[in-house]
Amino acid sequence: MKYFYGVLAVLGTILPYSQLLPWLYSYGFSMSQFFAEMSQSRMGAFAWWDVIISIIVVIGFIIYEGKRKGMKHLWVPIIASFTVGVSLALPLFLLLRQIHIEKQEKNQA
Repeated sequence: MKYFYGVLAVLGTILPYSQLLPWLYSYGFSMSQFFAEMSQSRMGAFAWWDVIISIIVVIGFIIYEGKRKGMKHLWVPIIASFTVGVSLALPLFLLLRQIHIEKQEKNQA
């Protein structure tokens, strides 16, 4: 599962940024343009509300599950959710969780 999560974390970074970087090249850090395009259509608004709710759920899951498992460095996938998105944050957290579980199993053996 580690490789699966790792590949998805890489794809979850590359694919969104393949759209963001050309946009930044065209518009820079224009927040007015960003919000205009974000709310330009009902489908755009639908997608953004989906993303916002997903980020809230993922952060809650990271905090709850991470503390329950006794994991460290939970801030890394939380920061990833704001700098890239759920597409990186969730597979990165699951990768870190899997590594943590495997270390615990190895230490118990």
